[in-house]
Amino acid sequence: MAFGNLRSVLRIFGGSSTSEKTQDELYRDVLMMTLAEASRADANIHPLEIEMIQQIMQRETGQDLTEADIRVASRSEMYRSVNLLKYLRRARVQLNAENKATILQALVDVIKSDAKINVLEIDFFNRVIKALRMSPAEQQGLKA
Repeated sequence: MAFGNLRSVLRIFGGSSTSEKTQDELYRDVLMMTLAEASRADANIHPLEIEMIQQIMQRETGQDLTEADIRVASRSEMYRSVNLLKYLRRARVQLNAENKATILQALVDVIKSDAKINVLEIDFFNRVIKALRMSPAEQQGLKA
Protein backbone atom coordinates (compact mmCIF):
# COMPACT_ATOMS: atom_id res chain seq x y z
CA MET A 1 0.00 0.00 0.00
CA ALA A 2 1.18 3.46 -0.84
CA PHE A 3 0.49 4.94 2.56
CA GLY A 4 2.80 3.11 4.89
CA ASN A 5 3.27 -0.13 6.67
CA LEU A 6 2.63 1.03 10.23
CA ARG A 7 6.25 0.68 11.38
CA SER A 8 5.61 3.75 13.49
CA VAL A 9 2.74 1.95 15.22
CA LEU A 10 5.04 -0.87 16.20
CA ARG A 11 7.68 1.57 17.40
CA ILE A 12 5.16 3.41 19.58
CA PHE A 13 3.90 0.22 21.18
CA GLY A 14 7.46 -1.05 21.48
CA GLY A 15 8.41 2.02 23.49
CA SER A 16 11.29 3.12 21.29
CA SER A 17 12.25 6.77 21.03
CA THR A 18 11.58 8.69 17.86
CA SER A 19 13.99 10.36 15.50
CA GLU A 20 12.84 13.19 13.24
CA LYS A 21 12.29 10.71 10.39
CA THR A 22 10.32 8.40 12.66
CA GLN A 23 8.29 11.34 13.93
CA ASP A 24 7.42 12.28 10.33
CA GLU A 25 6.34 8.68 9.67
CA LEU A 26 4.29 8.71 12.84
CA TYR A 27 2.55 11.94 11.81
CA ARG A 28 1.81 10.54 8.35
CA ASP A 29 0.44 7.29 9.79
CA VAL A 30 -1.68 9.03 12.45
CA LEU A 31 -3.06 11.41 9.84
CA MET A 32 -3.92 8.58 7.43
CA MET A 33 -5.40 6.33 10.11
CA THR A 34 -7.52 9.12 11.56
CA LEU A 35 -8.83 10.34 8.21
CA ALA A 36 -9.51 6.82 6.91
CA GLU A 37 -11.45 6.02 10.06
CA ALA A 38 -13.32 9.34 9.83
CA SER A 39 -14.42 8.56 6.29
CA ARG A 40 -16.34 5.58 7.56
CA ALA A 41 -17.45 6.98 10.92
CA ASP A 42 -21.00 7.41 9.61
CA ALA A 43 -20.88 4.03 7.79
CA ASN A 44 -20.95 5.81 4.41
CA ILE A 45 -17.73 6.66 2.60
CA HIS A 46 -18.75 9.57 0.41
CA PRO A 47 -16.73 10.34 -2.76
CA LEU A 48 -16.20 13.92 -1.53
CA GLU A 49 -14.58 12.53 1.63
CA ILE A 50 -12.21 10.48 -0.53
CA GLU A 51 -11.29 13.55 -2.57
CA MET A 52 -10.68 15.58 0.58
CA ILE A 53 -8.42 12.90 2.06
CA GLN A 54 -6.46 12.76 -1.20
CA GLN A 55 -5.98 16.54 -1.14
CA ILE A 56 -4.96 16.57 2.52
CA MET A 57 -2.49 13.71 2.20
CA GLN A 58 -0.93 15.30 -0.90
CA ARG A 59 -0.64 18.69 0.80
CA GLU A 60 0.62 17.40 4.15
CA THR A 61 2.76 14.41 3.16
CA GLY A 62 3.32 14.62 -0.59
CA GLN A 63 1.61 11.25 -1.06
CA ASP A 64 -0.67 10.71 -4.03
CA LEU A 65 -3.27 8.22 -2.87
CA THR A 66 -5.82 6.55 -5.06
CA GLU A 67 -9.45 6.10 -4.11
CA ALA A 68 -8.68 2.40 -3.70
CA ASP A 69 -5.83 3.17 -1.25
CA ILE A 70 -8.19 5.17 0.95
CA ARG A 71 -11.06 2.69 0.76
CA VAL A 72 -8.71 -0.16 1.64
CA ALA A 73 -7.29 1.82 4.56
CA SER A 74 -10.76 2.61 5.87
CA ARG A 75 -11.66 -1.08 5.91
CA SER A 76 -8.26 -2.60 6.51
CA GLU A 77 -7.71 -5.19 9.18
CA MET A 78 -4.19 -3.78 9.36
CA TYR A 79 -5.68 -0.65 10.92
CA ARG A 80 -8.34 -2.54 12.86
CA SER A 81 -5.67 -4.63 14.58
CA VAL A 82 -4.60 -1.51 16.41
CA ASN A 83 -7.41 0.28 18.19
CA LEU A 84 -7.15 3.79 16.76
CA LEU A 85 -7.96 5.60 19.97
CA LYS A 86 -5.46 3.54 21.95
CA TYR A 87 -2.89 4.29 19.27
CA LEU A 88 -3.69 8.02 19.41
CA ARG A 89 -3.29 8.05 23.20
CA ARG A 90 0.16 6.52 22.78
CA ALA A 91 1.16 8.67 19.80
CA ARG A 92 0.07 11.99 21.32
CA VAL A 93 3.22 12.39 23.40
CA GLN A 94 5.41 12.06 20.31
CA LEU A 95 3.39 14.38 18.09
CA ASN A 96 4.06 18.08 18.33
CA ALA A 97 1.26 20.63 18.84
CA GLU A 98 1.35 21.67 15.18
CA ASN A 99 0.91 18.07 14.00
CA LYS A 100 -2.03 17.52 16.36
CA ALA A 101 -3.70 20.77 15.26
CA THR A 102 -3.23 19.83 11.59
CA ILE A 103 -4.69 16.37 12.19
CA LEU A 104 -7.68 17.93 13.91
CA GLN A 105 -8.26 20.49 11.13
CA ALA A 106 -7.93 17.78 8.49
CA LEU A 107 -10.49 15.73 10.41
CA VAL A 108 -12.89 18.70 10.39
CA ASP A 109 -12.32 19.13 6.65
CA VAL A 110 -13.16 15.48 5.96
CA ILE A 111 -16.24 15.53 8.19
CA LYS A 112 -17.56 18.68 6.50
CA SER A 113 -16.65 17.61 2.96
CA ASP A 114 -19.93 15.85 2.14
CA ALA A 115 -22.03 18.72 3.58
CA LYS A 116 -23.80 16.34 5.98
CA ILE A 117 -22.49 16.13 9.52
CA ASN A 118 -23.69 13.03 11.28
CA VAL A 119 -23.87 12.46 15.05
CA LEU A 120 -21.49 9.50 14.59
CA GLU A 121 -18.91 11.79 12.98
CA ILE A 122 -19.23 14.27 15.84
CA ASP A 123 -18.77 11.44 18.33
CA PHE A 124 -15.66 10.27 16.45
CA PHE A 125 -14.28 13.82 16.41
CA ASN A 126 -14.79 14.18 20.17
CA ARG A 127 -13.13 10.83 20.84
CA VAL A 128 -10.09 11.86 18.77
CA ILE A 129 -9.74 15.12 20.72
CA LYS A 130 -10.01 13.20 23.98
CA ALA A 131 -7.45 10.60 22.89
CA LEU A 132 -5.00 13.33 21.81
CA ARG A 133 -5.71 15.31 25.03
CA MET A 134 -5.86 18.57 23.16
CA SER A 135 -6.61 21.77 25.04
CA PRO A 136 -9.01 24.29 23.50
CA ALA A 137 -6.01 26.45 22.51
CA GLU A 138 -4.32 23.48 20.82
CA GLN A 139 -7.58 22.67 19.04
CA GLN A 140 -7.46 26.14 17.50
CA GLY A 141 -3.78 25.83 16.53
CA LEU A 142 -2.63 28.33 19.16
CA LYS A 143 0.78 27.89 20.72
CA ALA A 144 3.21 30.13 22.55
